[in-house]
Amino acid sequence: MINDLTTLETLVGIDSPTGYTANATKYIHKLLKGYGCKPEFTNKQAVKCSMGVAPRLAIAAHTDTLGAIVSAVETNGTLRISQLGGWPWNSFEGEYVRIITHDEKIISGTLLLDNPSSHANKNVGKVERTAANMHVRLDEEVENEKDVKKLGVDVGDIVCFEPRYRQLKSGYIKSRFMDNKAGCYVLFEVARRLKAKKKNVPVELFFSNYEEVGHGGTCGYAKTIEELLVIDMGVLGHQIQGRETAVSVCAKDSSGPYDYDMRKNLVDLARKKKINHRVDVYPYYGSDGSAALRAGNDFRVALIGPGVAASHGVERTHVNGIENTILLTLAYIEKYFAS
Repeated sequence: MINDLTTLETLVGIDSPTGYTANATKYIHKLLKGYGCKPEFTNKQAVKCSMGVAPRLAIAAHTDTLGAIVSAVETNGTLRISQLGGWPWNSFEGEYVRIITHDEKIISGTLLLDNPSSHANKNVGKVERTAANMHVRLDEEVENEKDVKKLGVDVGDIVCFEPRYRQLKSGYIKSRFMDNKAGCYVLFEVARRLKAKKKNVPVELFFSNYEEVGHGGTCGYAKTIEELLVIDMGVLGHQIQGRETAVSVCAKDSSGPYDYDMRKNLVDLARKKKINHRVDVYPYYGSDGSAALRAGNDFRVALIGPGVAASHGVERTHVNGIENTILLTLAYIEKYFAS
């Protein structure tokens, strides 16, 4: 069972919005080496790690998260931003941000509605939040565009949101970016537990870094891969069975159905081993598996992951959901890929 979430908390604390993931992937690379693995970087700077000779099963999770990029510096010294990935403006309103400048200087700020004071704007609670009426207020004495640019802030700078990680005694973990750093933690534990048992299996762990914009899982795998098991967040919501304490098995998402035989095998294993699980259809969802198939990879693909509440918002999962995902992943390896 999980008794230490230090690596998850550390990874969550490393800013890694799509397009700015190098610090996170370097951490993953170093961590895996510490487990006795031999990770390597792909040309796109994803991390992959073979757990044995001629891997036939790839297990993928994505380390990139939601974020933003500076799109304009306004004459009043505020910033306009463009989204990295898709997130609801109202859920991120009021969030503290870090601006990473071209010279790697960090400037603090807050995402706000234009004219946000309720004492000056009687419609502050009625206005739809969009890119056109949201801005970043910098925590510096700036009054105009010139002041901002003196700080080194300009168009193209990366905007990172505060994750607000909290691990509770009840087992819940509430934080932004459980999608999909909780999935990365599953891969950490798979690697650690396999190494602890000195098991060599034909499995490749794959940490993609562009999933939130649709091309993270398209390429970079070993040429011998036949199956791809994606570890990503399980959806919770209306008419969806998923739970934070369970591992979700996705039968279909907005890109289409996942491989029937892989899914059936996963569910059969979960039933046999009494792993708390749910099978679901996700109406508005895509994954690295979707991207891999669209790219023309001749893989069989399945998707599982811990249930995550309030996806692409202030997310929450549970240690039991993460552990059940680890157990199902290891059971699948042992059943079909262990010699």
